[in-house]
Amino acid sequence: MNLSIVIPLLNEEDSLEELFSRIDNVCYTNSLSYEIWFVDDGSTDLSWSIIENMKVQYPQIHAIKFSRNYGKSQALHAAFERTNGEVVITMDADLQDFPEEIPELYKMVTEDNYDIVSGWKKKRFDNVMTKNVPSKLFNAAARKVSGVYLHDFNCGLKAYKKQVVKSIDVYGDMHRYIPVLAANAGFRRITEKEVQHQARPYGTSKFGTERFIRGFLDLVTLWFVSRFGGRPMHFFGAVGTVMFIVGFLSALWLGISKLIDVARGIYGHLITNNPWFFIALAMMIMGTLLFIAGFLGEMIIRTNREHKNYNIDEVI
Repeated sequence: MNLSIVIPLLNEEDSLEELFSRIDNVCYTNSLSYEIWFVDDGSTDLSWSIIENMKVQYPQIHAIKFSRNYGKSQALHAAFERTNGEVVITMDADLQDFPEEIPELYKMVTEDNYDIVSGWKKKRFDNVMTKNVPSKLFNAAARKVSGVYLHDFNCGLKAYKKQVVKSIDVYGDMHRYIPVLAANAGFRRITEKEVQHQARPYGTSKFGTERFIRGFLDLVTLWFVSRFGGRPMHFFGAVGTVMFIVGFLSALWLGISKLIDVARGIYGHLITNNPWFFIALAMMIMGTLLFIAGFLGEMIIRTNREHKNYNIDEVI
């Protein structure tokens, strides 16, 4: 099979039939065999009924229904486990992405041998202050921290080699950082393609400005996990050891100073009256706790693996 097309959705009843029609026409025209995986992320409208009706006519349609809204990352994770295509393409269900981009994305993966081709919505039709400006700031920070130089991490239209989606674990809100996760897993041939974008023809956006705040927090998490996730002792143990040594040397200096004063016949200077005593004590305690945190982190990694955190009602 040439293509697996993964489409997460939430309350997109007005756009589903038109979206499928355009995808089917593009794939038929370009002689691409394909399957579609719709993931209904807790829709409360008629989206699931529409998908069930289309499934009766078109066997290439598959769908997963979540019991409630879990988020885009969980939707992608559930679909990635089931895809069979040589190339996996993700896109949004709101018709802001153009299915007509699919053949070129497929070609860049299969013929140009890229691991990931990420869409770049250079010309956007979103609100400038609530989406465009925050998106530019977010993408600049993501490029700086991750070392993956893409203009648009948030674009839902992306193409992947099958090996990529089978090798990464998309969790939390990490869907926007899949190229970074892939790069950390050794897939370094990552590029981008300028794609068309249009204003949403139906419904309203399901994402607010708060997603950028969560995105920055996830970026910090990803930076830490990519560097120390496999060996937390390298971070916590090192910082804890340094803090303990500094605290111990400070306490040692206070003790030696006290002994020198006693040898000189100077009495009445209590160590506990010196602020450095409490600083040294706090640093030794914090250093010990950080070292223990690193040790516990190592034990957890060796005994536990993150499980999927979503419930599936139905798969068709």
